[in-house]
Amino acid sequence: MEDLYLKEEIYKIVGLCMEVHKILGKGHSEVVYKDALEYEFKANNIPFEREKEYKIQYKDIVLPRKYNADYVVFDEIIFEVKAISQLTISDTKQTLNYLACSKNRLGLLVNFGEDSLKYKRIIL
Repeated sequence: MEDLYLKEEIYKIVGLCMEVHKILGKGHSEVVYKDALEYEFKANNIPFEREKEYKIQYKDIVLPRKYNADYVVFDEIIFEVKAISQLTISDTKQTLNYLACSKNRLGLLVNFGEDSLKYKRIIL
């Protein structure tokens, strides 16, 4: 069986998400979870960029609107944080759009809004 792409890195991120969810539970706004995750990334020496901006190329122009990924972790993983009742196809499509724009291959979509933490690996 083939190893999963960036398996250890995803494992570390999900572990920190579980820690945040264990302490904060569900019910907070998305930004609260992002702030807690930023603390955990710094405390665990995990390289990240928050609210990374990506330009959208259309034919021979760059569109005025931009994408802002919640996080880029380990310089390769688009990490999207949600705090909603359940993940939807639209959330997956959003992450896929961010992957296409960033030229990264792996996305992680995490939802803190449910009783237990839910996450999804997304490969482009």
